[in-house]
Amino acid sequence: KYKTAIEEVNVTFADQQKINKFARNTSRMTELKNEIEAKKKSLQNLQDASDDLMMLDDDALLIPYQIGDVFVSHTQEETQELLEAAKETLEQEVKGLEDRVSAIQQVLGDLKVQLYAKFGNNINLEADES
Repeated sequence: KYKTAIEEVNVTFADQQKINKFARNTSRMTELKNEIEAKKKSLQNLQDASDDLMMLDDDALLIPYQIGDVFVSHTQEETQELLEAAKETLEQEVKGLEDRVSAIQQVLGDLKVQLYAKFGNNINLEADES
């Protein structure tokens, strides 16, 4: 006869709360990382627009800039300033999101230590890389 290597471990209500908290935070971190990626793509688009704008020779040219659902024409300099302001805002948003991800990673690290201490190999808290 073969004995199974899995030990019997009772899952308490507190353990279940920790497991649920781990799952919620993992899900939230994934959402935040996706949001960060989307904002970084927007930042790259703003940078590309800024670079293209610098190559224009005609200072008298009015450039349409979208604000909400409408386009407003601005001088090249005004448009450059609007792009820089938009980039700065996005960079601050990305920084804030990255700070939240770091805080969640700290919480997840603490929960992993507690859950692995109790459950050992009977629990898998690693993300599937599929």
